[in-house]
Amino acid sequence: MSVLAIIPCLDEAANLERLLNQMLRDPSIDLIVVADGGSTDGSRTIVERYEAAGKPVRLLDNPDRIQSAGVNLAVRRFGSRFDWILRIDAHCEYPDGYAAILLEAAKARDASAVVVPMTTRGRDGFQLAVAAAQNSVLGTGGSAHRHLGERRFVEHGHHALMDRALFERLGGYCEAMPCNEDAEFDHRQAAAGGRILLEPEAALIYFPRRTPLALWRQYFRYGVGRARTVRRHRTGLRLRQALPLAVPAALALALLSPISWLFAVPAIAWLLLSLGAGILVGHRTGGGWRYASGVAAGIMHLGWACGFLTEWLTRPAQGEPRYGFPRSATRVGADAAPVRR
Repeated sequence: MSVLAIIPCLDEAANLERLLNQMLRDPSIDLIVVADGGSTDGSRTIVERYEAAGKPVRLLDNPDRIQSAGVNLAVRRFGSRFDWILRIDAHCEYPDGYAAILLEAAKARDASAVVVPMTTRGRDGFQLAVAAAQNSVLGTGGSAHRHLGERRFVEHGHHALMDRALFERLGGYCEAMPCNEDAEFDHRQAAAGGRILLEPEAALIYFPRRTPLALWRQYFRYGVGRARTVRRHRTGLRLRQALPLAVPAALALALLSPISWLFAVPAIAWLLLSLGAGILVGHRTGGGWRYASGVAAGIMHLGWACGFLTEWLTRPAQGEPRYGFPRSATRVGADAAPVRR
C-alpha cells in the first residue's frame, strides 16, 4: 500500500527539518510533498535542500495559501500512483512509525480513513494556559479526538490517513472553507458509507497558539468554518457546540445592566464559571500559567461563537462549494446507492 504524505506549510522553518527527518525514517511513506503557501522564513529553502539531495521530498507552490487547497493540489499533481494520502500538520509532533500504525489500523478494521486524537502541549507562558484548557472538557466539550480513549469508529477526528481514490471521488476538500474542511469532508465521507476509525496508538501532540489574539483569530475562523458546514449540510449543532453561542448574547445583555443589574447576571455567571473551572484545571495540571486556562477557554468560547454568528447572520446562503475534484455519485461498497447531497 503506497502512501503520499502531504504537509501544508506556511512559515514552519522551526519545525520542518525535524518533521521531514522523522517522516523520511518511516518506510511506509513513499513520497512527501510540502505544499507551501508562500513562506518567507526559510521553509522553502529547507525543502529545496532535501529535494536537491535526492530525497523523496517535493516542494509545491500553493498560491491559495489555505490548507484545503494545498492538499487538493498535491493530490492532483502527485496522487494518481498512490493508494493512501497521509496529511501531516507541521506544528505537531508525531509518534515514530506514524504511517505504519495508521496503515495497520486501516487494514485491521477495514476503514476508509483513520483519524487520530491529539493532546495539547504548551512550552511556556500563555501557551501553557491554552494547552491546559484544550486538554480539558472546559475547552473541548468532550470532543472524542481531543482526548485519548479507545479505538472506535467516529464521525470526525483529526485527519491523518485517507483512501486516495475515495478522497478524489468525493471531491476532496472544499476550498471555500477557511477551516473546518476536515469535518465538512468527514460529513460527506460518512454519507457515502465511509468508515472513519479513531486510532489512539497514533495520537499526536499539538502545540497551540501563544497569544490571546492569535487564539481569538483561530477560534473565530473555526466558528466561521462550522457555520458553513452546518448551513451547507444542515447538520445542526451538538450541545457542546451550541452552548458557546449563548456567550455573546450574555455579554450583549450585560450592556443593559444600567437599567437593572439582573441583565449582567448571565455574563457574570459565565465569567465566574470559566475562571473557577480554569483554576481547578490549573491546580490539577501543574499550576503556574495553567491557572489562567479559564481565560484561554473564555477566549475560545467567545471567538468561536462570534465567528459562527458573524458567518451565519451576515452571509447569504452559499452557492456551489469549490471542491478540488469532480464528484462521483456512488457510495462506498457494492451497493452503488446515490450519495446524499
